[in-house]
Amino acid sequence: MATTSNPLSAPFTRRDIFRIAGVGALAATLGSACASEESNAPVSTGTAPEEKFTEPTTKLSGDLKILLWKHFVPSHDDWFDGFAAAWGAKVGVNVIIDHIDQKEIPARIAAEIQANSGHDLIEYIAPLASYEPSVIDMKDVTDEATKRFGPQLELCRKSSLNPFTNKFYAYSPGWVPDPGNYRKSLWEPVGFPNGPSTWDELLSGATEIKKSRNIPLGLGMSQEVDSNMVLRSLMWSFGASEQNAEGKISINSPETVAALDYMKKLYENTMTPEVFGWDAASNNQGLVAGQLSYIVNSISAWRTAQEKNPEIADDVYFTKALQGPKAALAAQHVLYNWIVPKFSTKADAAKEFLLHCTENYAAATYASKLYDLTGYPSRVPDQNTWLSDDPFGAKPADKLKVLVDAEPWSVNIGYPGGASAATGEVFGTFVIPNMFAKVAKGELSAKDAIADAEQQMVRIYDKWRANGLIS
Repeated sequence: MATTSNPLSAPFTRRDIFRIAGVGALAATLGSACASEESNAPVSTGTAPEEKFTEPTTKLSGDLKILLWKHFVPSHDDWFDGFAAAWGAKVGVNVIIDHIDQKEIPARIAAEIQANSGHDLIEYIAPLASYEPSVIDMKDVTDEATKRFGPQLELCRKSSLNPFTNKFYAYSPGWVPDPGNYRKSLWEPVGFPNGPSTWDELLSGATEIKKSRNIPLGLGMSQEVDSNMVLRSLMWSFGASEQNAEGKISINSPETVAALDYMKKLYENTMTPEVFGWDAASNNQGLVAGQLSYIVNSISAWRTAQEKNPEIADDVYFTKALQGPKAALAAQHVLYNWIVPKFSTKADAAKEFLLHCTENYAAATYASKLYDLTGYPSRVPDQNTWLSDDPFGAKPADKLKVLVDAEPWSVNIGYPGGASAATGEVFGTFVIPNMFAKVAKGELSAKDAIADAEQQMVRIYDKWRANGLIS
């Protein structure tokens, strides 16, 4: 899982490569947090899916070097390594796999792009639009996957395709939703036994919990990935966005002002100053320790609690995206992108392996304890059954049923437009969390904070427009 840099073509200098590698560290923060925070949940009571094999269309040979993250569920990596080795033995390819901590990935990829040598296939947890000049077009593998397996989720497609250049800078076979995680024992006494369903309910319920139990809410406003996700969700739900459907900057709006004013009130009534200094593990740690009433995250913190604090795990439940004045939308928590750098001589093997992975995505979903969801629904026919009757010890067993329809309320970074090199840099330089933090702290008015964010975005968009990667 990995990559980050902006290489290869003339407009990019060595300084650009390592600067963008630093930007890419945003997703690295998430990965390292998950890797350090998550551990194996209870052993499965079900049966792992049977794996399938389709003969490659061309003869393959040699080494295939793969770089990806250390998944938060160790059993996933154990499964993946054996799965890849078995495929390689069948097709005559020696598969070499490196799992590395997310904090190491950005610099590693930047160095490989600069050296024009390294791994043939790389996986990351966020859109890699910034690396388009240095990677091969994945249109053929995406088209083949669609031909074999049916339609790809629009969420995955919009996070791997540049509509301006019509190039698939990555291949996206899966994703992870970002639901609300709430403590039922805290929300039931304040009148919300099923947790909050709207942003107004979040404010009223969390205010009462903080007042009566002194347990705060946990939504970050710091330079880390979870803050980036949840604050965009708030904006979208209020009808605001950083760009419009055509990819033009749209952050300066009354809807953004309303979202900022709401968050200031939410912070003052329900949170503590720690949220301004959080890293990506902080909300996980707070929930598992029983110190937070509500967070927005994947199922990862809960899976950790199943082993480390079962009483808290049994008390944690999940909500859909909260309804705001205009919508109920959440960002994806993880969006898998696979890339093949232009320097690789093993593109055929890499693409065949990706098709094999997609064909067997049911095994990946199962090995990740339902963390990884498919981008090709036909490939995991039991996904909704598993979510409705968790084979890994949920109490009650249908605790994850809320995720059955997660795709309709989940959208890509850059929504209502697509993911792009510009949205990637805005995300990676934490323009949105910084804007919210300045207002919540009382450092700037909502209008001034928006103006400041808009100026930063204009510079970023102008740069990528000049480099020919956005319209």
